[in-house]
Amino acid sequence: MKQTGTPDDTGCPILHVDMDAFYASVEIRDRPEVAARPVIVAHTEGRGVVLSANYVARAFGVRSAMPVTRARRLCPQAVFIPPRHDLYSVVSREVMAVFRTVTPEVEPLSLDEAFLDVSGAIRRLGRPAAIGAHIRRQVREQQGITCSVGVAPSKFVAKLASVHCKPDGLLVIPADRVLEFLHPLPVSALWGVGERTGQALARLGLRTVADLANAPPATLERELGRAAGAHLMALAWGRDDRAVIPEVREKSVGAEETFATDVDDPDLIRRELLRLAGRTARSLRSAGYAARTVSVKLRRADFRTITRSRTLAEPTDVARRIYATACELYAASGLAAGVRLRLVGVRATGLVPASGVGTQLALGERADTWRDAEGAMDEIARKFGSGAVRPGSLVPPTRGDGRDRGVQNRPATQ
Repeated sequence: MKQTGTPDDTGCPILHVDMDAFYASVEIRDRPEVAARPVIVAHTEGRGVVLSANYVARAFGVRSAMPVTRARRLCPQAVFIPPRHDLYSVVSREVMAVFRTVTPEVEPLSLDEAFLDVSGAIRRLGRPAAIGAHIRRQVREQQGITCSVGVAPSKFVAKLASVHCKPDGLLVIPADRVLEFLHPLPVSALWGVGERTGQALARLGLRTVADLANAPPATLERELGRAAGAHLMALAWGRDDRAVIPEVREKSVGAEETFATDVDDPDLIRRELLRLAGRTARSLRSAGYAARTVSVKLRRADFRTITRSRTLAEPTDVARRIYATACELYAASGLAAGVRLRLVGVRATGLVPASGVGTQLALGERADTWRDAEGAMDEIARKFGSGAVRPGSLVPPTRGDGRDRGVQNRPATQ
């Protein structure tokens, strides 16, 4: 389903983001030579079933949970790839981290989908549809795979919207057009309508959501029971007031950046580490935390990712210490000269309240020298914007006419 024009996303704070053929897409990313072929992820021995199939394979009728023997009959030319569950878990965590740069209100449903409530992000990032487009870009740039995004007033409608715009789409269901979207759909689109319930509704002559919405409530309750009948009737009229419930997760603070083009210049990489260390330290100070451990993430052009971490002698919220540690980790990463990177990241974990952290001073060092300086920079940034003050090495050289030259950096991901 394609959407033209600029839909009205007023009152549509709920996003459902769903990866497209997740396992298969990750495998194709790592094996681009099979991108144009039908690809099926499955254990092929014994009574294996299809875990994921790309859209080329789906055109032959292959579906998830289908026995591999049937998938082979439908699509004998398919490339069968055994699953790598550890890799999918890693990619899933990184995708969810993208979501959390937008809002902390993230409710994962599985490895490859989640609900987001972006109400609190609209002032910072724009309208819900723009946020959905931003998420799609970030996932594509950082992970090399695609996702589909439904934008709607409720979780139920947002999930349906993401299904209807697959693959690699975005669909907004305006608040005043929910019934126009819902009512032509088959009753099987409603949550809670499985095979047996569908058969019961078919006996009543109820085949579309509109049929069910206009059925006598007493008839539904008599056939399905009071709770199930009331539940389906509410959904048929677009009523779903369930909130997005964030999962409990380990606290960490960090930032990462996908370069516009792959980079192999160590000076440029260290400059980006400096920028990210500064943003990580500001986030720590803003939240009142210091970090025991600093980590770097280095993603190569071929999407292979290297992570390195170090636990500090004392927790810190000072960018200078975070940056120095990040540079040491980068130097010790084992990357060969000339290896190009598409993404770098800095993350702080093992968070503790900053108020309880003491500092061991070197001989002659004054307490809080660097923290005081960075705190003053925080205050300037709050008053005049984040670009008002920065380390000298991050200020681009200027032409004689005052215009910036050199590498143009896109806004980094929080």
